[in-house]
Amino acid sequence: MQVQSMHFKARAGERLADQRLQKNLKKLSTKFVTARAQVVQELEEFEAIRNEAVRRRKAALAKLDVWLERFEREATRRGATVLWAETPAEAAQLVVEIARKHEVRRATKTKSMVSEEMALNKALEAAGVQVTETDLGEYILQINDGEPPSHIIAPVVHKDKEEIYQLFVRTHQLPREPGRVPEIPEMTREARQVLRSRFLVSEMGITGGNFLVAETGSVALVTNEGNEGLCTAVPRVHVAITGVEKVLPTLEDLATIMRLLPRSATGQVISNYFSLLTGPRGAGERDGPEHMYFILVDGGRTGLLGGDFEEMLRCIRCGACMNHCPVYQKIGGHSYGWVYPGPMGSVLTSSYVGLEQTLDLPQAATMCGQCHVVCPMKIPLPDLLRKLRERQFERGLRPWPERLGLRVWGYVAQRPALYRTLARLGVRVLRWMSDDGRIRRLPLASGWTDTRDLPAPAGKTFKELYAERRR
Repeated sequence: MQVQSMHFKARAGERLADQRLQKNLKKLSTKFVTARAQVVQELEEFEAIRNEAVRRRKAALAKLDVWLERFEREATRRGATVLWAETPAEAAQLVVEIARKHEVRRATKTKSMVSEEMALNKALEAAGVQVTETDLGEYILQINDGEPPSHIIAPVVHKDKEEIYQLFVRTHQLPREPGRVPEIPEMTREARQVLRSRFLVSEMGITGGNFLVAETGSVALVTNEGNEGLCTAVPRVHVAITGVEKVLPTLEDLATIMRLLPRSATGQVISNYFSLLTGPRGAGERDGPEHMYFILVDGGRTGLLGGDFEEMLRCIRCGACMNHCPVYQKIGGHSYGWVYPGPMGSVLTSSYVGLEQTLDLPQAATMCGQCHVVCPMKIPLPDLLRKLRERQFERGLRPWPERLGLRVWGYVAQRPALYRTLARLGVRVLRWMSDDGRIRRLPLASGWTDTRDLPAPAGKTFKELYAERRR
């Protein structure tokens, strides 16, 4: 997927003006946010489980090489082939080579964010392989000229049913009742009928991998539609692609984290379908692939080990941070310009593709802390975003007025007497500029007043008011 993060401001502005998108994005707060709060409240030991899951993920990352080697041994012993890719492009080429080796012409694919990093569909189609996305949301985007997903678990959350119906009309060429938009169950049934024939003729199934289990050489897949079952049971070749950080030492580790993933992602106690796949079809077994491949992708992940951003490797891709982020809730995922949106995407994209191409992403946050509060892996996203801002400042990547302002602020903040004097002066100036307690235009800070009024300063500082209250 081509990086467009350098156009963040322009893309965000377009989406803020899109009233239809604004209406669609409200589904995040009315569905995912509310549902998560309810199921978390119902689980009395949620915080204890969360702490234990964080401990287990840290332990796995501390010996990542050990557990990856163990996984390779166990997966190979059970008949699978394990391949390694340093870059997403290398991973895509490996899939193409597998397709050529087994003379594959038709493939079905489940939702996978790593495959978006790889631009896998484009690579396979260039090699003459017809690829069908089987996650309903991803399928809808595929028939809309390959539009990228806007959310990591709800890729089509930015569209409403009227938009989707028009795509179905254009693509499926079925008889229609004029002027009538079907209900969602009808549209789902139509998509199922179209996709079922694709499943039955598929020669290769491509999946992601929510987790890898080192002790058994298995891949764990979590879906709500059951498409992962058809992608892995019917085709004669199964290729599972995932990042190297997804390995867990034991099935007990997997069970612990699975108590958090669906609750944090969609507000479910458990996903509708959970598959644990180990090796190709054995003697006497009636379904499953004849050949099974694992492709483990680095793509910049190991570069985070031992550094300031290692904690991002704990991410389990639940999407809770973006569901609760006030910025994401207003601009959607496409504004971020690459595979991963929201707070986690701002950190990952900057880490994987470079700060030079993501100048605005570390700034795309209110620092309200909600992303940290709801993250099941307790990743300190605001702190990581702040570190990215610091690196931008140190490398001179921000506009010079911003850098100058921060330097002046830093100088004054270290001198309490000067700070108090300038603060008093600033309060007087702002009061003088106010009209009925509101500041409607602020020179050199138009970003605050172009679209809203700024309240004039109170008569006393917060410190003074607090001291009076304590008397």
